[in-house]
Amino acid sequence: MSSHAPLDGKVAIVTGSGRGLGLAYAQELARQGAAVVINDVDEATAAEAVATIEAEGGRAVAVALPVGPTETAKQLVQTAVDTFGRLDILVTNAGVLRDTVLWKMSDDDFDTVINVHLRGTFTCVREAASWMRENEVAGRIICIGSPTGQRGNFGQTNYAAAKAGIVGMVRTWALELKRAGITANAVIPVAATDMTATVPYFAAAVEADAAGEPMPAFFRHDLGFGTSDDVAGLIAYLASDAAAAVTGQAIGIGGDRLQLWSHPEAVATAYSDGGWSYDDLATGFADAAGALQSVGEKFPPLPEELQRS
Repeated sequence: MSSHAPLDGKVAIVTGSGRGLGLAYAQELARQGAAVVINDVDEATAAEAVATIEAEGGRAVAVALPVGPTETAKQLVQTAVDTFGRLDILVTNAGVLRDTVLWKMSDDDFDTVINVHLRGTFTCVREAASWMRENEVAGRIICIGSPTGQRGNFGQTNYAAAKAGIVGMVRTWALELKRAGITANAVIPVAATDMTATVPYFAAAVEADAAGEPMPAFFRHDLGFGTSDDVAGLIAYLASDAAAAVTGQAIGIGGDRLQLWSHPEAVATAYSDGGWSYDDLATGFADAAGALQSVGEKFPPLPEELQRS
């Protein structure tokens, strides 16, 4: 790696980085000069990810443990410090899916997703931020959200709750860590993954990606839907000194599109002297609230040439 790379001398942990988006993040951080701690539940997968980074001249080490428990978070940070001498960057990407509608979702379906995504993010950030503060490192916390956490999605009660919670924690951490010079941001990626591979709407894009061909412009531009590599540049940027002033943000990226998500704000305000009784609301809610907010993702119709029979 170039000695002039923007992340030269930095050390990063990327959870859930054995494959997919997480691997793309880890590889790009390494290309930009960072040494990387790879994390995956499968030892062979983690080792293979390390090998891909080392093959390009980068430095990496693997920790094969499930994210969620405090013990895993401690091991990740300790490995970074023991192997590379410090810790500058944490990317919390690890996650699982247990999709089903509310009335069929079991306690285990809910708890598993919350434990990995939400608790895993919390325990890893707590451990990393504590080390950064104690060692006066102006570090970078980058947590992975989802459009589902921003807008909701059918069959994903657990995932939506976890991803919305992650963004809420990031906003809080941006306040708490500001004095230490540590930034905290959420990235909202839109990319071809194992989940989108099963959705007919994205078939043409997924097939093009699998064949090593460019995705149609409709997906990349109109939908902001792209590859894992399209997201990785933002991860590296937020990890760098160039992004020192960016914190507390939810930033969407995919394909050719970059978005800054707004923080929740009141979109309508009305007053009723003495408060709002049932009768006041029954007769006046529609006028007071105005247009109700939409829920879920709404995609435009596929161009005819991209439709699959």
